[in-house]
Amino acid sequence: MKKYLGILGLLTVTIIWGGGFVASDMALETLTPFQIMTVRFFIAAILMTILGGKQLRTITKSEVKCGFWLGAALFAGFALQIIALQYTTPSKNAFLTATNVVFVPFIALVIYKKKIAVRSLIGAGMAIVGAGVLSLQSDFSVNLGDGLTLLCAVGFAFQIFLTGEYVGRNRPSVLNFLQMTTACILSVIGLFVSGDFHFAPSMKSVLAVLYLGIVSTTICYLLQTVSQKYVDETKSAIILSMEAVFGTVFSVILLHEAVTLRMILGSALILSAVLVSEIQPKKKS
Repeated sequence: MKKYLGILGLLTVTIIWGGGFVASDMALETLTPFQIMTVRFFIAAILMTILGGKQLRTITKSEVKCGFWLGAALFAGFALQIIALQYTTPSKNAFLTATNVVFVPFIALVIYKKKIAVRSLIGAGMAIVGAGVLSLQSDFSVNLGDGLTLLCAVGFAFQIFLTGEYVGRNRPSVLNFLQMTTACILSVIGLFVSGDFHFAPSMKSVLAVLYLGIVSTTICYLLQTVSQKYVDETKSAIILSMEAVFGTVFSVILLHEAVTLRMILGSALILSAVLVSEIQPKKKS
């Protein structure tokens, strides 16, 4: 039962994250990437401080170490993703981010020698093909935005993998507080390096960043952390790749992106990948 609640939790996360691509695109109208990240992770860190409560008084060295690496991976993923969004569309950004599903099982294989289930490999392969159907040009080239998004997928793959490894031996609320605080500090450093100190956001950008900080970051990552206690990292990555489908849906509805055959085929392949990963082989009696 807990496993299915975990899967439901991860699916909820993908729906909310799908809206996050649209929110990021709206925020970029009057804010720079590092301004958006600094605000969203500051909001998340404050909210996680409140939610963590008394547990934050007894943070261990192990939790600090784990929280730092989670935050660093999260920062890398989001920094590359939102910079890439300046050079590509939200739907393509969403689909290419979903390629993290391919990297997760191989990270587990290389670092911890974990065996990869055949159905997970098939699901991962289908998900990457689905992303390729949408994003590759006729000459198989990839533009700058798409290339940066592929790199961001590696960062998110590490975040998903490390969450699965750390959540079993650390408190989720403490882990998320440290993760968001680390990402916030790194975002502030990025803000200083880029020199983007002048804030002049429109109301649309303010609302978009509030959505990103409160809903898409604080709520989603807490829900992801708790859900991954009951779902392994490879299967989690495949389920989370569904955010590409919802990202496309929201882009069409809210940003009026044109629906194409490639978009439909890509969405169908990723949805199929999730279903394939859930197929359990029959046990012999």
